[in-house]
Amino acid sequence: MMSVKTAQKIAKAALWIAGFSTVAVLIIVIGYVLFEGLLHVDWEFLTAKPRKMGSEGGIFPIIVSTVYFTVLTLAIATPIGVGAAIYLTEYTREGKVTRIIRFGTEALAGIPSIVFGLFGFAFFVILLEPITHGWSLLSGALTGATMILPTLVRTSEEAIKTVPVSYREGSLALGATKWQTICKVILPSALPGIITGVILSIGRVIGETAALMLTLGGSLRMPDSIFDPARTMSMHLYLVALEVGTQSAIEKAFATGTVLIITIFIINTAANWIMKKFISRMS
Repeated sequence: MMSVKTAQKIAKAALWIAGFSTVAVLIIVIGYVLFEGLLHVDWEFLTAKPRKMGSEGGIFPIIVSTVYFTVLTLAIATPIGVGAAIYLTEYTREGKVTRIIRFGTEALAGIPSIVFGLFGFAFFVILLEPITHGWSLLSGALTGATMILPTLVRTSEEAIKTVPVSYREGSLALGATKWQTICKVILPSALPGIITGVILSIGRVIGETAALMLTLGGSLRMPDSIFDPARTMSMHLYLVALEVGTQSAIEKAFATGTVLIITIFIINTAANWIMKKFISRMS
């Protein structure tokens, strides 16, 4: 019969293998994309406009469109997600309404992205066409906001729950109102967890393709307003690689993927730096 120490060693080795396998897969995927893409990333590629359906030229309008789309999506979804989390944790008790909201959030998280795209196309692009102007940054951002709401609600709710009850009691005992307590005490304490949810949301919305192809429009031009169609980097590399399909297009797709990976890395690093600075200031 296997001894306890032997079983512990086997379990520890299996966990180490699982951990290193995960890191190895990440390194292989990112390393391959960077290896193929960095050769084709230069200043002209980052600042020029795309030509011949994206198989030549650069991706400057695509980068700008990605930034516009991400900022607009977060501007729509973050207040709603954090507000819903505050309502669930501070203004309700466990009951039928709370269970219905949580069930709706969990159900929303399990819907495939293409279904969000079909909904966004039918509702935002067609039904609300006088407001959104059809395929546009606004239609894509509204669709993206519905996709990341579950992530924002759940992460914000868990972050608010971690704030000790004594913080609330101390604030209320000093004469602060409930809203003042939420704004001055609870939200600053829960901000690191909320920022984590925002970072996860950024990662999903930047990498989304299927839903945005039905709502964003896919234009290669520089958007002048939120009512213009646009194209994100993930959409661009997909469309260029599959629809154009030439060797030059594949190289541009790998270069776009490289820029996308670097962009996500910069965003995550900056967000973590801001979060650490805020935590140190709070301490």
